[in-house]
Amino acid sequence: MNIALDEDDIALINALQIAPRIPWAEAAPILGATPNTLTRRWQRLRDEGLAWVAAHPSAVNPDFSTAIVEVDCQPGAQTRAIDQLKRDPRVVSIEQASRGRDLMLTVMTRSLDELSSYVLDELVNSPDVRNQRCRLMTHFHHGAGDWRLDALNKTQVAALERFGVHTHPPNVRLPAQGSWPLIEALMEDGRATAAELARRTGRNPATVRRQLTNLMASGVLRFRCEVAQKLTSRPIMCHWFGRIPASEYDRTVAAIKTLPELRMLLTTTGDTNLMFSASVRSQADLLRIERVISEMLPSLSITESVINLRTAKRMGWIIGPDDRSTGEIVVPDAIKPR
Repeated sequence: MNIALDEDDIALINALQIAPRIPWAEAAPILGATPNTLTRRWQRLRDEGLAWVAAHPSAVNPDFSTAIVEVDCQPGAQTRAIDQLKRDPRVVSIEQASRGRDLMLTVMTRSLDELSSYVLDELVNSPDVRNQRCRLMTHFHHGAGDWRLDALNKTQVAALERFGVHTHPPNVRLPAQGSWPLIEALMEDGRATAAELARRTGRNPATVRRQLTNLMASGVLRFRCEVAQKLTSRPIMCHWFGRIPASEYDRTVAAIKTLPELRMLLTTTGDTNLMFSASVRSQADLLRIERVISEMLPSLSITESVINLRTAKRMGWIIGPDDRSTGEIVVPDAIKPR
């Protein structure tokens, strides 16, 4: 593991993966530290782009359309294409892939019509794009916000989970009118307190506390602690595409969700109907996972595995070549008021 992250850093990040908005006063006794120590440590991690708490549009929002779009670039145009796509608020994530496509985009829009217009009219006509293939996400089973570093003991995890449950409400509804300034501020700092939000937005603190409570309950935002993954003990991320018969759908999803390395699991349209991702320690782990999956799920036909070579954007946050956050965020278009 890179020395940029020590054991205390990993423990703090793991805690915020479970409870992204837990107050430092509540986290301190669980982690065996003082609030001031946690405050300083977190500020360093954030300033150095090693970890950050992201607020992002909920992928399970029924009003949104989300797709995985695979892009083939024109020869020599990949860097230019990435620079353009990073600025596009409909493209929330960008990965450079190992084979079969140059880029993998996560695109999120307010409607299927908006998604169709972007993919069929704008993206395909870009001078840097040679071809694209679109897979609509039809069900979201497990997200990156559920991935854990597993650096804490069971007692610590249980204590933190009491503070984390409110960040993943079961249902999504439209936030109250006038919530946009709070949403925008939370996009920039997912741990911003009501007092900090009041200062940033120029609103009355009591009003902000009430609006923040309603916004959190709406489920329109998800909160997750991100980390410069290449500096952790699981630096390699791989995506698998496969196909399952409809009769095996529930059993397959339940089995894959037991993988401790699992980062994402979703069903899609296209020639394959299942996509899952895992963060692993080494390339040898990839074969091990495929072997485990084949033994558990003989009806699942895995057609392809794709290693993420580099991330350029992750849920709106611009990522540098060293996998650290640059501190710049492009607020996703889907969440903006109309």
